[in-house]
Amino acid sequence: MKRMNNVKVNFSIKDLENLTGIKAHTIRIWEKRYNLLSPNRTDTNIRYYSLSSLQKLLNITLLYNNGYKISKIAKIPDEKIPVLVREIVAENSVKNHAINAFKLAMINFDQSLFFNTYNGLLAERSFREIFYEVFIPLLNELGLLWQTDTISPSHEHFITSLIKQKILINTEKLQAAEPTNHEKKFVLFLPENEIHEIGLLYLNYEIILRGYHSIYLGQTVPLDSLVDIIKYHDKITFLSYFTVSPPAEEVESYIENFKTMVNKNHQNELWILGKQVISNELNNLNGEVRVFQSIEEVVKEL
Repeated sequence: MKRMNNVKVNFSIKDLENLTGIKAHTIRIWEKRYNLLSPNRTDTNIRYYSLSSLQKLLNITLLYNNGYKISKIAKIPDEKIPVLVREIVAENSVKNHAINAFKLAMINFDQSLFFNTYNGLLAERSFREIFYEVFIPLLNELGLLWQTDTISPSHEHFITSLIKQKILINTEKLQAAEPTNHEKKFVLFLPENEIHEIGLLYLNYEIILRGYHSIYLGQTVPLDSLVDIIKYHDKITFLSYFTVSPPAEEVESYIENFKTMVNKNHQNELWILGKQVISNELNNLNGEVRVFQSIEEVVKEL
């Protein structure tokens, strides 16, 4: 598929299926029976779709999921469809509709649609409910879309930046209060070359919500920087998220380095979660190192 400035502009029918959840077979029927989309074709007669076709199909899907019959949608003028979608998003923010609206916002780089959808959810749900019910499923889906080359990195960065913004705003509201829970002290960090921080940012929110003292160090932190922290604090629970780094085969050696560099006195703990540890059979773990399978599992432990 062609890209322009690293943004995907042409999509296969499989891409459309991945993004909308509408089967390729159904899309072809809608094309033939209702003339809803007009695909282009390669020299070898393979369908491909423009960005505007994808946008239109996402809108159609949202209407379809809200009870509109496809025969009725086919009669709506193209320019009226986005208006109708915005009205529905404003009125109806049920989980699956919200996820579809967020995907549409991502594809269009449309901040206002993101904020309208989010604010609609916030009228019915708490921030925590939105994160668990909508953002986690959305992020899981985006990971698959990115891996299958359905969306470009710029799409992913756009939507994740907006989600980060919401986590930070809600965290900031809590940070004015002094810590009240002195049972644990947390230092949150990502290892070197790790930049995927949404999960860690959200855990920071949950930790502060419970009144713990939290020190957030963020992305790509070398182990020797953690040594500096233990000069000022003791009995720390270090919390990290291994999404792509360190590689799975290097996780055990990373843990050993942590033990020798940061936890010589055996007073601290290391809690880790993320893709690189979930399927990893780690040996020689003791009470100093704990592996979690999900954000929810960590939150239960807080």
